[in-house]
Amino acid sequence: MNAYQPKLKFWRKGTIKRLFLGLFVVALVISAVGFITVAYLSKDLPNPDRLKEREVVQSTRIYDRTGKVLLYDIHNLKKRTLIALEEIPAYVEWAALAAEDANFWQHEGFDIWGILRSVWVDLKAGKKAQGGSTITQQLVKNAILSPEKTFSRKIKEIILAWEIEQKFSKKEILQMYLNEIPYGSNIYGIEAAAQSFFNKSTSDLSISEAALLASLPRAPTYYSPYGPNKDKLMDRHAWVLDGLYKQGYISEEEYQEAKNQKLFFASPNPIKAPHLVMYVKEQLIEKYGERVVEERGLKVTTTLDMKLQEAAEKIIREESANNAVNHQAKNAALVALDPRSGEILALVGSRDYFDLQNDGNVNVATRPRQPGSSIKPLVYATAFKKGYTPNTIIFDLQTDFDARENEEYIPENYNGQFRGPVTFREALAMSLNVPSVKVLYLAGVKDSIATASDLGISTLTDPNRYGLSLVLGGGEVTLLEETSAYSAFANDGIYFPENAILKVEDSQGKILEEFKPRGKRVLDQQIARLINDVLSDNEARAPMFGPNSNLYLGARPVAAKTGTTTEYRDAWTVGYTPQLAVGVWVGNNNNAAMENIASGGRVAGPIWNKFMKIALNGKPIIDFTPPEPTVEPINQGAKVKIDKITGKLATDLTPPHLVEEKIFQEVHSILYYINPQDPQFPAWEAPVLAWAKEHSYNLVIPTEYDGIHTLNNQPKVTIQNLIKNSDSIEVAVTVQSNLTTKQVDFFFDNTLIKSDFATPYSAYFTIPSLVPGEHLLKVRAYDAVDNLGEATRTITLP
Repeated sequence: MNAYQPKLKFWRKGTIKRLFLGLFVVALVISAVGFITVAYLSKDLPNPDRLKEREVVQSTRIYDRTGKVLLYDIHNLKKRTLIALEEIPAYVEWAALAAEDANFWQHEGFDIWGILRSVWVDLKAGKKAQGGSTITQQLVKNAILSPEKTFSRKIKEIILAWEIEQKFSKKEILQMYLNEIPYGSNIYGIEAAAQSFFNKSTSDLSISEAALLASLPRAPTYYSPYGPNKDKLMDRHAWVLDGLYKQGYISEEEYQEAKNQKLFFASPNPIKAPHLVMYVKEQLIEKYGERVVEERGLKVTTTLDMKLQEAAEKIIREESANNAVNHQAKNAALVALDPRSGEILALVGSRDYFDLQNDGNVNVATRPRQPGSSIKPLVYATAFKKGYTPNTIIFDLQTDFDARENEEYIPENYNGQFRGPVTFREALAMSLNVPSVKVLYLAGVKDSIATASDLGISTLTDPNRYGLSLVLGGGEVTLLEETSAYSAFANDGIYFPENAILKVEDSQGKILEEFKPRGKRVLDQQIARLINDVLSDNEARAPMFGPNSNLYLGARPVAAKTGTTTEYRDAWTVGYTPQLAVGVWVGNNNNAAMENIASGGRVAGPIWNKFMKIALNGKPIIDFTPPEPTVEPINQGAKVKIDKITGKLATDLTPPHLVEEKIFQEVHSILYYINPQDPQFPAWEAPVLAWAKEHSYNLVIPTEYDGIHTLNNQPKVTIQNLIKNSDSIEVAVTVQSNLTTKQVDFFFDNTLIKSDFATPYSAYFTIPSLVPGEHLLKVRAYDAVDNLGEATRTITLP
């Protein structure tokens, strides 16, 4: 098919468009304001002959926080190799038209229908969602006009596009476009793009490669195959191929072959901290525009601490190699923030950014993944807002939270066991799932999502989608945002949004923007301190994680939480001190399951632990401020001391080894005290009552005191006969007791000399020491229930 001949359907559509265009021009003529505006803007328009000029541009450079370590240089020399249209395969041209301007051969420089359609889509989306520029307009924008985004500039662009269409043929315009358009970084024109991305000339490109390059100009940085949005690039690539096929440029056989071709990209230029650099570059382009960032010589000082970044990259590289062998976990990401400002100190988005075949350039730190139990602190914080405390008791028992016909939701704990009554502290510290689902129900899904939103989580947008599985990681969050949310706990409830840029200067040194931390209180101070207190309680989490887990940093108080998703697809460890918040994710980019119990504590924990120790080395130890004492809102019972023999209240006379501390309560689920009419009440209550019956649980607190360990029942011991020889002593005693005497013990200076178990009770012993002075002889008698009676005598030795 001839690329320069419009098809019949385009001609018909073009006739209609010309008719409406005529009406549009008449409307403009009638409108005096419109005419004056166009006339005014036209008087100082640049000459279209500028298309043949090349503007000298300056390099934008991105630095670490010191402003001395260069991370990335957006090169000041454009890569451009001019190429004639005759040297460009037809399908390269077709791909550009399919991607950017399907009506290129019909319009006169601008496409009024495309503009109206773009406006309509933008209005529906509530933001700039679709471009309406023709290839001619894009040529004007990139080669003649400044990159400012104003209405007047858009009018100038349209006028110049029309003028260019009068001065140059369509072939010339297409050739200039393909030689001028930016493809990302310092790459301009199709030939430079082909060489940079595929190490080949334009003439050697395949249809699939041509479609890929045609996908880039719309947003070169966002769609860069070396950036974090490669999946979005491949989606657009598929869309361009569909356009080529549907518009009749390629056959079905060529279409299928292009779809199935595996693309291999050339290695990019080295970059330090590449994921952070690309994250920063995207933000700059969103604010200043692609052309300013690529060409105007900005100096960007980031928040990056290069020493911490290098440490993070090394740890990720080493531990990921171990995880790949032991757990089939091939990737990892790490984020480190300063909770007091939100500054990103280190960001590693994958094990190896330059491993393009395994999507290493994808920044997993900014990609939504299921967080597992690492989301639980946000839910417990919501419950604490509602008056519950770390000491509130809730039952950890198998529960069906969706007990409808043919429906069930029965979560299990990580170790498959249930612990009966536990406190909120124990449930969160040990990451118990069933109690946490109950806590989410009490806190409310919508309110918990609102708390997450206050803490900077932007991805949990649909409460109806998640349900009670939210607390177990049923909704996706990003590692960067969750680590930032934890930072607010570390900062006593004040949230600083994550930030990667300290300062931006223009080529003359003028400061365009400078970062000033602006915190916002999103949690009551007491709520944040309660979370800190629980997450830093190593003793509370020890029954599940052990006393020396990867969450433990010795003398340094640290709050931390792990998370593991179903089938071990994601493993998290997120934790903090008042000076530093760090989050780690481990898994596979393709969502493949890991192996060998790849839990958060096991595969992400070692990375987190090693980095925290390095980052905090030499830093002062800062304790978390303890929370104020809490008042338990629900009286579910009391802890009392019971006499083991009688089952009654122990007294001061009850022998210590016969005292047992028990919790007595009316054994009910927490909903019994809150709202017995709640629809979840039957599902929660039944297993609690069954547990109480199985464990013979005490339902009533005893009111009577122990009646056998009394003064009246204490044995009465009398020393009847004491004979002191020169080196020995003979002693005989009698015992009166209401109960059977089981044992009489003889002591000399508190040293047990003899025990006698039958009457007559006596003892003969050699004096252990002939030290002159007073010595104590003591006799104790015990009855069958360990009531104790005692008699003493002082012996003086010469």
